[in-house]
Amino acid sequence: MRADRPAEAADDYALTPVPREARHSWVSVAVQRFGQVSSFQQFMVGAVLGYSMTFWDAFLAITFGSVLLECITIALGIAGVREGLSTSVLARWAGFGHKGSAAVGLLISLSLAGWFGVQNGVFAEGMHDLAGWAPAWVWAIAGGTAVTVIALYGFQAMARTAWLTVPAFLALAGYAIVDTLREHSLSQLVTAPPPGPVMSLAEGTTLVAGAFVLGAIMTPDMTRFNRSSADVVKQTVISVTLGEYVIGLTAVLLGHAARSADVVGIITSSSGLLGTLVLATAIVKINDWNLYSSSLGLVNSAEVLLGRRLGRRGVTVVLGAVGTLLSALGIVGHFTGFLTTLGVLAPPVAGVIIAEYFVVRTCRPVFDRARADGVLPETGAQWLPLSLVCWAAGWAAGTWVEPGIPAVNALLVAFLLYAAVGPVLARRARARRTAPAPHDFGDRLAPSGERPPETVPYDA
Repeated sequence: MRADRPAEAADDYALTPVPREARHSWVSVAVQRFGQVSSFQQFMVGAVLGYSMTFWDAFLAITFGSVLLECITIALGIAGVREGLSTSVLARWAGFGHKGSAAVGLLISLSLAGWFGVQNGVFAEGMHDLAGWAPAWVWAIAGGTAVTVIALYGFQAMARTAWLTVPAFLALAGYAIVDTLREHSLSQLVTAPPPGPVMSLAEGTTLVAGAFVLGAIMTPDMTRFNRSSADVVKQTVISVTLGEYVIGLTAVLLGHAARSADVVGIITSSSGLLGTLVLATAIVKINDWNLYSSSLGLVNSAEVLLGRRLGRRGVTVVLGAVGTLLSALGIVGHFTGFLTTLGVLAPPVAGVIIAEYFVVRTCRPVFDRARADGVLPETGAQWLPLSLVCWAAGWAAGTWVEPGIPAVNALLVAFLLYAAVGPVLARRARARRTAPAPHDFGDRLAPSGERPPETVPYDA
């Protein structure tokens, strides 16, 4: 049965495939993706690299981290555009099972709702320091309310916002950067030693990849509005490359020039009005997606765990109000460590989904049948224990394995374990489905001479 398209459109297709007629041009999606990557967070990462690494070592760290991010983003993005589903709904069939996808949705929802509050708190404190005429809690309420309204109206409203905020942010930040660097020699900055404690290449790469890995995980939330896999590749290569290199390497130079990792403070303090506008455009263009993807994850989890279909708009209002209130009270900043810990759980999720969708491929025939009718696939296994084992193993590798890059270790262990064991379990399940039962031999055959094979679930 096809979904009620007007109702689903109003809810931004939170739990159903995005139909072809609701897809957008790749440029429209790319602007939003670039807005996510070219954020204040990238400035801060680049500044830390510049403070603790040479320019060329920082260049290598950004290169390795960007390649990793692009591979994850493209793989998940292609799955999203093919099936038209958000990350948490996609996970119902791509590795985690119906109930397991609720855990994925809760991870995404809790993490991104928390970062929405943290970013809103940063905005409020910055606006208070720059403008000064209102307390921080007033700015927190104003900023949180504005972003909640944008996210409330979904993808199209966020696209229109990105067309305004991304160019404004780049122009304003570019002016502030030029103003800061004009008294320094570019050649000296490129060849200068790091002004702060030295950071290894592995640590720098981890910093680059870890800063956006949660954004990579939520890629299907965005690419389900794309029209083709080629669009996903184009927008990812352009947005991630430009975002990481242009913003990241510029911040590296600023870190060398200021001999400080607090390059954000340098930019925003260059001019009261200019700093205010840079801060406002920087926060809005990324925080709406934090709240939007958080609402998608919670809507999926509520339907799976409670059997209730919540409206995405209502969930957005509740999450936005809670995040705004916590940021206004100044409480949400104390949860940064907890949110960082949650972030360690994200790479294994990507590893499992990618391994199932592209290597094991048990879900692909189910997706193919549903895609032809434009509906959700039939409900499959409730739990897939293998995915939980791989998730835990990936988290353990990212937490305790010393050699290598933690984010890469976590993703690779989950991916390789699922890719190795998944096909074995799938073959055994197929064998059980087709093998005759022991009592079939010699008696009570069906009139045709054969007994219909019994159905054995994949997770049995």
